[in-house]
Parts: sequence; C-alpha cells; structure tokens
Amino acid sequence: MTVPTGTGTPRTASPELLRSVFRQHAAGVAVITASGGRPVGFTATSLSSVAAEPPLLSFGVGTGSSSWPVVAEAEYVGVHILGEDQRELAATFARSGADRFGPSTDWRAGPEGVPLLGGVVAWMICRVVARVPAGDHRVVIAEVVLGEPPDDGRPLIYHRGRFTALRD
Repeated sequence: MTVPTGTGTPRTASPELLRSVFRQHAAGVAVITASGGRPVGFTATSLSSVAAEPPLLSFGVGTGSSSWPVVAEAEYVGVHILGEDQRELAATFARSGADRFGPSTDWRAGPEGVPLLGGVVAWMICRVVARVPAGDHRVVIAEVVLGEPPDDGRPLIYHRGRFTALRD
C-alpha cells in the first residue's frame, strides 16, 4: 500500500482516528423521530440519499442510544432537515437525557403517529425497509412516502465538532 505524504504521521485505524478525520467532513444536520408508545428522536449527521426510484434514504443509529429500541421496531420514521437557526434544537436532540419533546419543542403527531417537528427546513415521513448491522450501529434504509419540500432556508451544518452555518 502506498501511503500519501502529508504533514502528519499515519496512524493505525481506531475510533479516535475515524472521529478526527470526520471532524473535517462537513455534514448536514437532521433530526430523526419515531413513535412506539412514546416519541423518540436524535440528531443525525449520517443522513444520505440512497436512490431516487424508489425514493430511499439512509441514516445510522447507535444500538446503545435511548432511541434505538423504538427505532428498531418502528414501521415509520420522520426525517427533519434543520435550518441554520436551529442549533439549540439540534443540541437538544443530541444531548443524552434531554427532554426532547418537552414544552420548548414545537412538535405534533403526524401521519402514522410519527412526531413532526415544527419550523424545520423540510421534513419527510419514511417507511423503514431495512436495518443493516454495522458495528455498534444500524444503518436504517427507509422509503420516503410523504414530505414537505423546502420553500427556502439555509441548512444547519456540523463541522469540527460544532453546529455552524454555510458561508457565502
């Protein structure tokens, strides 16, 4: 294997190496929600478009997260694209033990009982079609069945361990 020359010393693969490299990878911020007797949700930067026909997307969820037991059984999930002014909402859904659906969160029960967040750039209701084991996570693949496309708005970005906005 040829190792590219850079300014640092190559390191053996580890969780720390992966995290440090991905801190340099800017990602859009989404909140995934589901309901199974109680609403759950978490902040995700792993959201990806998978296919246009049928319309499929994917996201990762840790099997140790408090949301996983509900997501593991949910038939439908909500996917919410956050705007640049929603850093606190992103932080709430990322924080362990937070009251994510408390009085400070604008939300309602949507189609299929999926919790829908208010004021987001865009949202989609998706039917889960697969949960693929991937280390200590599962990659969830879901088909979009309903959504509200964006009118306008600038996305919230996660980069270098913090929420930020695009710069022109």
